[in-house]
Amino acid sequence: MDAEFWLQRWREGRTHFHQERVLPLLQKHWPTLALPQGSTVLVPLCGKSLDMMWLAAQGYKILGVELSALAVQQFFDENGMQPVVRESSQGKHYSAGNVEIICGDIFDLDDATLAGCRGAYDRAALIALPPEMRTRYVEQVYGRLAPNYCGLLITLEYDQQQMDGPPFAVTEEEVLRLYAAHTDVLAIERRDILQHETKFIERGVKRLDTVVYDLQGGR
Repeated sequence: MDAEFWLQRWREGRTHFHQERVLPLLQKHWPTLALPQGSTVLVPLCGKSLDMMWLAAQGYKILGVELSALAVQQFFDENGMQPVVRESSQGKHYSAGNVEIICGDIFDLDDATLAGCRGAYDRAALIALPPEMRTRYVEQVYGRLAPNYCGLLITLEYDQQQMDGPPFAVTEEEVLRLYAAHTDVLAIERRDILQHETKFIERGVKRLDTVVYDLQGGR
């Protein structure tokens, strides 16, 4: 799966993964991290998520990363923000208020940028990546965050034989294996959400769980 797959989804408006509200699980669990206000929170593969606005309103600096320039522009337009734009080797940076989004590849972020992130919020990145990309993603992104970072990871679990991703199913066993080298991981909530996800029902999924993980770096 390459970048063009996602760029095409945004061009065609096939973005049912975008939520028109702030995720309640974020609002419920983020305060338990006790991340100091003013910290920078990385939001990989952020799209135009309203979760970034909520996090910014809690007093954090948001660093989103998104491949689609269309998604980035829609985020700022729909939230009534006029971003300042600059370019770097990492991509095109759009900044307004406490939110900065880099339009580029998450794998192009440099060491200094990632090391400046004390928080991480991943609702859509890990589950968007096929199995062969997940190890690289976790090592190159989470392995270079601030040593004592903390964050939330939200995944989906379902029978992958019933439906092809994305979004992909990522089991708890795989999450623990992926992050073992540098992060303490704790599953803090598991919830059956199939009744709310008609797209999954239409594609034959019989059970769908969302799982929230507490991530604590510094192992």
